[in-house]
Amino acid sequence: MSTDNIGARTAGEATELTLTTAAAATAAATTSVRYYSVAPGYRLNVRSGPGTGYTIVRVLAEGAKIPIYCQRPGEAIAGPYGTSNIWDNIDSGEYVSDAYVLTGSDGYVAAHCS
Repeated sequence: MSTDNIGARTAGEATELTLTTAAAATAAATTSVRYYSVAPGYRLNVRSGPGTGYTIVRVLAEGAKIPIYCQRPGEAIAGPYGTSNIWDNIDSGEYVSDAYVLTGSDGYVAAHCS
């Protein structure tokens, strides 16, 4: 076997390893998003930003489970799980008050939104 073939094979193996590692990282990021329950009996307004002054973009049905991709501070809201200024990002440009989401914590449970 020539040195050129060995070099090509090694480079190919490295590329395959890199792609496999990248795919694993993407899968891990996708599966690391947790879903949380909205407080029972509430239809929750989803807003375009972290406060009641932002536009309502949709309303979640009672019993909804939502992903939390990141969290950011905003207007303090009193809800069934206490008063909180944390707002949960549940989709691109969509936020709900953490005071209505059962996260099991009074603090942040996801990364801060950038």
